[in-house]
Amino acid sequence: MVENHKFRFQDTIATQKIFKLKKRIRAVCGGTSASKTISILVWCIDYAQSNKNKKIDIMSESYPHLEDGAIRDFKSILIDRGYWKDECWNETKHVYKFETGSVIKFVSIDKLGKAHGPRRDVLFMNEANNIDWGFYEQLEVRTREVIWLDWNPSTEFWYYDKIKDVVDHDFITLTYLDCIKVLPKTIIDSIESKKNNKNWWLVYGLGQLGEIEGRIYTNWKIIDDIPHEARLERRGLDFGYSIDPTVIEDIYRYDGGIILDELIYQKGLSNKSIADILLLKNKAILTIADSAEPKSIDEISSYGVPIMGAVKGQGSVNRGIAYVQDQQISITKRSLRTIKAYRNYMWLVDKNGKTINKPDDKVHEWSNAMDAVRYGVESFEPIEDESEIPDDTKYFKT
Repeated sequence: MVENHKFRFQDTIATQKIFKLKKRIRAVCGGTSASKTISILVWCIDYAQSNKNKKIDIMSESYPHLEDGAIRDFKSILIDRGYWKDECWNETKHVYKFETGSVIKFVSIDKLGKAHGPRRDVLFMNEANNIDWGFYEQLEVRTREVIWLDWNPSTEFWYYDKIKDVVDHDFITLTYLDCIKVLPKTIIDSIESKKNNKNWWLVYGLGQLGEIEGRIYTNWKIIDDIPHEARLERRGLDFGYSIDPTVIEDIYRYDGGIILDELIYQKGLSNKSIADILLLKNKAILTIADSAEPKSIDEISSYGVPIMGAVKGQGSVNRGIAYVQDQQISITKRSLRTIKAYRNYMWLVDKNGKTINKPDDKVHEWSNAMDAVRYGVESFEPIEDESEIPDDTKYFKT
């Protein structure tokens, strides 16, 4: 391997640790902002530039997940270093071919069938905890040289009982401290402010195996697409603009359950832009929005959008959460940010580490999408006592 490729991303302790690993299987566990994926991508790029005619496959649970993560980071690294060439990138096949003849291909696990297929020299299984053991078994025997695995240790998965004490391999744990010289102070402060949440801190702060307690929602099913027979019946809308994104969730009913599909997750949208988005796909669908912004609701309504405010009042948040929890929820794999929010939406923890029966809304990147889901889904619940609905709340009663 040529050692004279100097990437800016290598100037972290994390990347230095990655480049020291030498065994065939290299497992990288770590917390938030630990640069696991970027550091492994830097290694993969160096390997492709230093060796002729090698094949590197970078795999994750879905193409949307790759596009929002590994592919985006891969392009950023090459562009930053002046290596990127448009003619080397096949957007359709997600393949980049280097001057050495080596190629890096981004592959979605959900398109592999039983993972039978061509062999490769290097496999990088990104967020391996979201991929089934059966896929790994098939891919491992078809990989000639190096296998990279990375994950957040929020719960045990097949690595811990099938590889950890069974197979000879390298293992390291990375944390935000391995990148502290390049992380913005705001991110460091945000991470360290959660030290009182013992379970969160153990996993995302220290990168140690733990069971994340206090997740609000569990057991949602991730699906490839929306069945043809599913009926779009609601939309949930949480307003944002400069700091928080506007989030709109399409909500379908199908086979006794509910399917969520992220329609928009974007900052800087005006009310007119929101109205245009809502009218473009299906203008007859009722949207349930955050009733804390009646002026925005009125303006969007003036453009011809069927829109109403969600019920709010004492205990309304927890009642809505309870109703959502009782539903059979599926979510499309393309709903990336909503899936992340679902996996990280937690109950609040006090300074003593005790869980409080209140969502941790301080982490807005998770609460925005979950609020939009709740507004839409809870509107299916029949209201038995209409006197409990505030007079100033527009609401659709099923």
